[in-house]
Amino acid sequence: MFVIIAYDISNDRRRTRIHKTLKSYGTWTQFSLFECRLTEQDYIRLRQRLAKLLDPETDAVRFYFVCASCEKKVELLGKPLPPALDEPMFGE
Repeated sequence: MFVIIAYDISNDRRRTRIHKTLKSYGTWTQFSLFECRLTEQDYIRLRQRLAKLLDPETDAVRFYFVCASCEKKVELLGKPLPPALDEPMFGE
């Protein structure tokens, strides 16, 4: 399945941890957005990992499932990917 994952995390440390977790499942395409190709098991595992990291009172993660025919219709204008960072993105 092709999933677009967007997140809004209020704490820098949690945001960095969530970013690193998502990076192991997909491609970072915008500052708070990942595109992931997941099996159902990967999706379940990822949701569990993210649920342990976020604060449900202040943080949000959204999963947008894109069908195969819709995925082919994705358009990009402008620069394709954010720069790769080896350092923590949001400080710790």
